[in-house]
Amino acid sequence: MNTGTNLLGGPPPTHLPAQPEVDAALAGGGGAEDVAAAHPAASLPWALLAERALDEGRAVTAYAFARTGYHRGLDALRRAGWRGHGPVPWSHEPNRGFLRALAALQRAAEAIGEAPEAERCRDFLRDCDPAAPAELLP
Repeated sequence: MNTGTNLLGGPPPTHLPAQPEVDAALAGGGGAEDVAAAHPAASLPWALLAERALDEGRAVTAYAFARTGYHRGLDALRRAGWRGHGPVPWSHEPNRGFLRALAALQRAAEAIGEAPEAERCRDFLRDCDPAAPAELLP
């Protein structure tokens, strides 16, 4: 019998709402910088900027972009009912901007030698979804 109750006692997964205007702007060829400027509350363009900066060896710039995307994502998670812990599944596409920003923050923190922050971000990413680190971290 399915009672609809979470028998493990943890909070339910948090699913961020879709942002079709952000997705459309990026799919339509809008650069991440322009999309971030037009939609500053969206994590995905900030994560894309951070990932690009990491690929270009600009760790401090990546850190700043990733931290912005991470904090914008925390704001969105809280608005979606997240209370500071619980699953944020990678399988839910709208969650990926936040999770990518968190992974980029981990990589950037590691690159600038901020080991405690890198470890905290890695742990947080794994706590959000145990599958996410394999998808996002080298």
